Amino acid sequence: MKQIQSHFSRIAGQYANLRTTDIEPINFITNRLVNKYRINAADIGCGVGRYDLKLCDYLYNKLYLICIDNNKYMLEEIAKKLNRNRKDRCNLVNAFSECLPIANDSLDCIFSFNALHHFNLSFFFREVSRILKKNGILFVYTRLRSQNKRNIWGMFFPDFFEKETRLYELNYLKEQLNQNRLLKLDSIEIFRYKRQASLKWLEMQAKKHHYSTFCFYNKHEFDEALLQFRRNLVKKFENLNKIRWYDENIMLVIRRKDYDYSFSEEIETVHR
Repeated sequence: MKQIQSHFSRIAGQYANLRTTDIEPINFITNRLVNKYRINAADIGCGVGRYDLKLCDYLYNKLYLICIDNNKYMLEEIAKKLNRNRKDRCNLVNAFSECLPIANDSLDCIFSFNALHHFNLSFFFREVSRILKKNGILFVYTRLRSQNKRNIWGMFFPDFFEKETRLYELNYLKEQLNQNRLLKLDSIEIFRYKRQASLKWLEMQAKKHHYSTFCFYNKHEFDEALLQFRRNLVKKFENLNKIRWYDENIMLVIRRKDYDYSFSEEIETVHR
């Protein structure tokens, strides 16, 4: 945990420039919420706010958003990008996903973008069911372990797939969700993106550790893997300035059920 925290602290200032922000899930969410006039929401594991800023722009005048992350340096990056209008509608909170400082039954929506693999699912879902209003919606945008195997890193960067054990598969996510009697799965959306990049850009991303997966390599392992990554791509692609592949993501749309439930019993939380 300390290793990952240190990684995100170091990379916070350049993280937004190293990662791709997909507009398709924003469009999907916007269409689902088009008939709502005011949306009280939170983004859990918001990072540097790449998706939060777009949500604010696309759901202009509707969205009042709590941006939550356990890394203060990530939140500082969001603060730099908030203009006057966004500041009026965004609140930055330093907290863990398993212990959220938000009142019961208070939010219309919760978002999570590419952060689920950092959470304890059981506690996260329990917190979600506590703070969502009846019929409130959780939008989870993530990458499955099998999808990770099929991207440029899983296919060509040695041991990348094997070292990234935090990602979940769909069946496991469903099992964990079924253990929470207040939440139900509404739909599953699949996103597939055609990507293109140069070898130079891909090598730079890896060296900057744009994925936290690279933290699981020691220096010697990483140097050897990066060298083999280059060899693999040189062998596979004729034009190293136009390397093409597909990325895949999934979105789970989860709803809080509308029957009454008492939260009077003590809720067990994870403290770190």
